[in-house]
This record gives sequence, C-alpha cells and structure tokens, in this order.
Amino acid sequence: MSLLVAIGGLAFALAAVLIALWLQARRLRRLSAALDAFERGGHAGTLLLAEADAQGDETSRLAAQIERMGECLSSQSAALSDGMRRRSGLLANVSHDLRTPLAAMQGYLELLLLRQDKLDGAEARNYLQTAIRQSERLGRLVADLFELTRLEGEGLKPEAEDFALAELVHDVAHRFALDAGRRGVRLEVRLDPASPALRVRAEIGLVERLLASLVENALRHTPAGGLVTIEAARAAGRCEVTVSDTGEGIAAADLPGVFDQYDRVERVGGASRSSGHGGLGLAIARRIAELHDGRLRIESAPGQGTRVAFDLPMVQPDVAAAGACDVSRRLAA
Repeated sequence: MSLLVAIGGLAFALAAVLIALWLQARRLRRLSAALDAFERGGHAGTLLLAEADAQGDETSRLAAQIERMGECLSSQSAALSDGMRRRSGLLANVSHDLRTPLAAMQGYLELLLLRQDKLDGAEARNYLQTAIRQSERLGRLVADLFELTRLEGEGLKPEAEDFALAELVHDVAHRFALDAGRRGVRLEVRLDPASPALRVRAEIGLVERLLASLVENALRHTPAGGLVTIEAARAAGRCEVTVSDTGEGIAAADLPGVFDQYDRVERVGGASRSSGHGGLGLAIARRIAELHDGRLRIESAPGQGTRVAFDLPMVQPDVAAAGACDVSRRLAA
C-alpha cells in the first residue's frame, strides 16, 4: 500500500512539474512572439508584455526588463528615423543652395565667353563681378557646412582661456559698423556699468563666431532707421550676452525651429535664399553656446523685433586678477 502511495505521489509530482514546464514554455512562447512582432515593426510603437511584473517571478522580471529595453529601442529608433528624415531635408535644401550660385556663375561666365567680342569693358566687368559674388556666396555655404560638421563632432572641447568680454564685444561691433552704416541701421554696445570688467572663460574664436553670427543676422533683418544692440551683463553667476534688433520679428510658430540647421532659412525672420547663409549660421551659433555649457534663448514677435541671448562661464574675481588677456591681439593672431 505504501508503495502505491509513493508511486502515486511521484506521478502527481511529475505531472505537476510537466504542467509547470508547459505553462512556463507557453509564457516564453508568448514573450518570443511579442518580441518577433516588435522586431518586424521596426522597433516602433510600445512593447507591452502581459508577463511583465517587476515584483514577480524570474520570467515576469525578465519581461519587465525587456519592456524597458523595448522603450529605449523604440525611442532610439524614432530619433534615428527623425534624424534621417531631417538630414535628408538638409541635404535637399543645401543641394539647392549650392546649385543656385553654381548655376549663376556658369551662366554669367558662358555669357561672357559667348559675347566677349560684343561686350564693352564695363559690361564685361559687371559679369565678372557678379560671378565673383556668386563664388563668394558658394564659399560661405561650403565653409558653414564644414564648420557645422566640425562643431558637431564627438569629443570636441573648446580651447578655453580667460579674456575680457567687453573688448571682444567692441571688436565685433567695430567689424560690423560699416555694414550697419550702409544699411542705415544704428549699432550700439551697452555694457552693464555695475560690471565693467566682465571676464569669461571660453574659446575666443568660437565666441566671436557666435556673436558675429547673431549681429549679422540682426542687421540682415532690421530695416533702415532701425537699431541693433549688443549687451553684456552678469546673470545667475554667468555672463549673458544679448543681441536685440527692431526688425520684422519672427512668428511664434517658427520660433522653435529658428536654431535648427534642418529648417529652411526663410523661417528666420523672412530671410531669403539670396542671403547666401543656407540657414546654418544660427545652428552654428547654438552649437557653440552648447559647447560652453550654455544655450541660446530667443524672444520675438512679428513687428516687434527679436532678442537673442546666450550665456558664458564667468571667471572668478581672484582668478581674473591673476592675469589679463589682450583680446585684440589674440583675434588678430
């Protein structure tokens, strides 16, 4: 009798094990099927697993971990798809911008060759000057593309040094004074009187490029009789530089994409493609600010002008007193 009981108990235990294994195999098959469907869908959407339970058994905890991994994959896949789409848009836009000056150069040079016996000196010179302007425009586009590519490279670190920001601001203002005069726009520098010796730690060349891009953009969108202002002051332990204009402003719907290298340049205050900047100048400016642990901020409204600000790390007073940097000499070098 005891033998029969033992055999019955063993059979019951074996049946229980087989049922448990069958149930576990079914759960794993459902998990595998869900993963296969997620993979076939290109890791898009949300991966939901019925077995997922962070507090459950090993299979449930494994499913919960797979769900979290699926969220990461889905997010990365979406970001990659969006990046590919936006880069395709950038390639199409830049290709158009590059073809425009190339076609213009070719057209004027062909006219010059075809009509060289019939053109007087002034007309031939006009054709050549136009071709040169288009060549310069093409050069700016190519330079911007190379610079943006370099700035977006992994591991890039600014070659930071201490310098007086006021000197750099005045240098940039002097650089654009002639252009502002030709446009009939006043260009003013306003420094915080309470902080006359603002010193920052950054790469001078990059900060100059950032500030020049903002000033150039402000001048380009400010009509004759308008005002462009460069300001610098302390703000929350950093130094804030602001470029303001009294131009046409930017619609609220366009503000989020102003600094995006993939957006068309027409979105920036109504600039036209003839400006020759390809919409990359502000994207370069944003990247430079990010490299200095700062960011670009913009405020604008149609008909009310635009205000763009960025911040830089300040040098502590005791460090600043240890030495000075001649910005003008370094920029000239």
